[in-house]
Amino acid sequence: MLTDKLKNHQLLLASKSPRRQQFLKDLGLPFTIVSIDIEENYPKYLHGNEITGFLAKLKADAYPKKLKANEILITADTIVRASGKILGKPKDMDDAKRILQLLSNNQHEVITSVCIRTLHKTKIINDTTTVYFKKLTSEEIDFYIKNHKPFDKAGAYGIQEWIGYIGVKKIEGSFYTVMGFPVHKFYKEMMKL
Repeated sequence: MLTDKLKNHQLLLASKSPRRQQFLKDLGLPFTIVSIDIEENYPKYLHGNEITGFLAKLKADAYPKKLKANEILITADTIVRASGKILGKPKDMDDAKRILQLLSNNQHEVITSVCIRTLHKTKIINDTTTVYFKKLTSEEIDFYIKNHKPFDKAGAYGIQEWIGYIGVKKIEGSFYTVMGFPVHKFYKEMMKL
């Protein structure tokens, strides 16, 4: 079991995402939340999981302390790609509306990377899930933005929220990758430590 394997380790989660925090709790892993504030910029020549991998590693590189031998630092990043465009977190209500209109009646990819760093090793895992949305009405989009305020979410939505219930027709890949943490790949990688 992973809990036994990591009993002598200290996990450091550099993420403000309540979903990522909940996943570690649900795996039974004790962890400490650490704060890393960086500008999430990446070179424009990167594509897909190169972007999320770059940003997850950038966050790990920004951790200000030297890791101890028993510490494991975990960072992550998620983007949405639709119609050839990279969609990050919306800047405001109008931007959220624009993004959701782009996703409406369309398919998009949600790409998440996790960086796992120890004193001697850095490993980046990537996962991509394709999500298919029904045609969303203006009223549905406005209701969702007003009531759920998805300004901290790549692609301006959370699949586990109201819009996911009524809007997602199907997904190909991991539901948890869309939520921002490919738990199955993370678990497998941590079992190798």
